[in-house]
Amino acid sequence: MKKWILSMMLLAIVVSANAQFEAGTKYFGLSTTGVGVSYSTNEKFRLGMNASAGIFLADQVLVKADVGYNHTTAIDDFSTGLGLRYYFSENGVFIGAGGEFDHFTPNRNDMMIPVEVGYAFYLNHYVTFEPSVYYKMSLDDFSNKSMVGLKIGFGFYF
Repeated sequence: MKKWILSMMLLAIVVSANAQFEAGTKYFGLSTTGVGVSYSTNEKFRLGMNASAGIFLADQVLVKADVGYNHTTAIDDFSTGLGLRYYFSENGVFIGAGGEFDHFTPNRNDMMIPVEVGYAFYLNHYVTFEPSVYYKMSLDDFSNKSMVGLKIGFGFYF
């Protein structure tokens, strides 16, 4: 009996996830990037917030815009970017990539190439819990400014 109930719950998640990744569906997401680990040895703490908005241009293909704020012990930075996500059919796993502009101070700016892999776990028909792992490659200083981290957020599909 327990296996049957678990199977039905997984089937419901798969069916609802597939329906939300259709062309024309709108997306809004909020996330925190509190577990950022940088390649730079002078940056040991990073806490960030990120907001995303987008639309599915085709089934399983999301184009989105991002705005973010990050706090470190040394400096705060703001970021804006554009990206694409591809959702693998019927399971919620996604990969994403894009371009991002980071503004640190009036004299320090950077272009980044973020890449992420994550999972959209449906809490109900519209809301997802979205953990992901990301890598941001710095085009200004690859060895000191590139970073790896964990992003935890919520997505709203409507």
